[in-house]
Amino acid sequence: MRYRTTTLTVAGGLLLAAVGAVVLPTTAQAAAGCQVTYTIANEWTNSPGQGGFTANVTIKNLGDALSSWNLGFTFPGGQQVTQGWSATWSQSGANVTAASMSYNGSLGTGASTDIGFNGNWTGSNPKPTTFTLNGVTCNGTTTSPSASPSRSASPSPSVSPSKSTSPSASPSTSPSTSPSSPPPGSAPKLKVSGNKLVTSTGATYRLLGVNRSGGEFACIQGNGIWDGPMDQASINAMRTWKVRTVRVPLNEECWLGTSNVQAAYGGTNYQNAVKSYVNLLISSGITPIVEMHWNYGQYTGPSAGCSDVKATCQKPMPDAQYAPSFWTGVANAFKGNDAVIFDLFNEPYPERATGSAATGWACWRDGGTCSGISYQVAGFQSLVNAVRATGATNVIMIGGLAYANDLTQWLQYKPTDSQNNIAAFAHIYNFNTCSNTSCYDSQLAPVAQQVPLSLTEIGENDCAHGFVDTLMNWADGRGVGYLGWTWNTWNCSTGPSLISDYNGTPTAFGQGVKDRLATVSS
Repeated sequence: MRYRTTTLTVAGGLLLAAVGAVVLPTTAQAAAGCQVTYTIANEWTNSPGQGGFTANVTIKNLGDALSSWNLGFTFPGGQQVTQGWSATWSQSGANVTAASMSYNGSLGTGASTDIGFNGNWTGSNPKPTTFTLNGVTCNGTTTSPSASPSRSASPSPSVSPSKSTSPSASPSTSPSTSPSSPPPGSAPKLKVSGNKLVTSTGATYRLLGVNRSGGEFACIQGNGIWDGPMDQASINAMRTWKVRTVRVPLNEECWLGTSNVQAAYGGTNYQNAVKSYVNLLISSGITPIVEMHWNYGQYTGPSAGCSDVKATCQKPMPDAQYAPSFWTGVANAFKGNDAVIFDLFNEPYPERATGSAATGWACWRDGGTCSGISYQVAGFQSLVNAVRATGATNVIMIGGLAYANDLTQWLQYKPTDSQNNIAAFAHIYNFNTCSNTSCYDSQLAPVAQQVPLSLTEIGENDCAHGFVDTLMNWADGRGVGYLGWTWNTWNCSTGPSLISDYNGTPTAFGQGVKDRLATVSS
């Protein structure tokens, strides 16, 4: 979707502290030490004197290798952890502990691991001043352990999800309790096999779910990182719809932390927030699609969404200045985890600028100097190359022309890929040119016969679901996946949006998508 430009309001701040820690190893002669970095990635006010926040914690082992770890700290302001990830989180009074998981307990010398949590605050949100790791008080040095280690916070029952909200375009209530438990296991690793996506066991896997907008616009507008809650409770609400895929639109400048983005919402803070949400989706059994939605570069030609050089609207193509760096960074962040899918660009429309489909498709693949586009273009071949140069083997998805609504020459211009792991996507709305079964049969079906095809945005602007019902019928008959736009509490007749609150209450449009997912997804 290309017209979301809502301005939000948020009370936020950035807090960063690096604290050293001594680790008590298992042998009396082992060297010990670590560093803990505690960052508040996002903070908001729900009402005067109280609000919520997202914190990211990086643990770096400076001593001998560890096979497991237990981090402890004390909140100085009465804060409460509401939901954590990448560790088993517990809280007793002001004392918080985070115990390693099976997959991140081993930390070699110099190795790091990232964990995080959402929390609530009342009055103020001061940072913890003291950390312990495996029972030893942090002091920033590498030492041999003493005979009497410092006492860490005692274990207590795990924290269950509770109310946690982020800034949104309109007031809304996030789930106060988890609507359902997340499914067992993590999202599957995926790869392309013929015209299907398959799991590591060879089972066919169709992408069925929703988009989760916010990461593309809030940060560049200076209003936070997300639009609405991005916690376990909100993901559990998605699971009540049997959502098993979530597409996460991102902003190029926010990921890279350019000077056009407030520091609190860009660079490392933005990247950590994205990584945390992606990891939370995976651990909940949901396939994440990370996608570059808005990018840098001035375009004022036909169908321009804005005249701003900054990444504040949909541009016709990725830019050569920043897009390769964006995808190098994203690929490095998620390489080795083939549960994550890369969607290279939201809605290309170079043909509007170049003047014809033929020149548009050439610009689409090859980039460079494209007629009518003032900035140098990164063609999709160059972005595929950038991803693969990192060693990432993840599935890559690419859309066609006309805001990803035209796939007529997609197969002809498909970039080459050393991994043979490219899939196609289209966006279909009732106001698009290709919006009937005859067009689907002539334009989409030939692509779906050759490569995996997903309709990564579907919707209609009349707050009904008759149009998407017909579209989903067509897709179901051909093994094509689809994702509703969007899991945000906007006006469904102008958004469109699927929900009226983050408990998952459907709009009239959303009801059609919810009913269909109940029958075809799991």
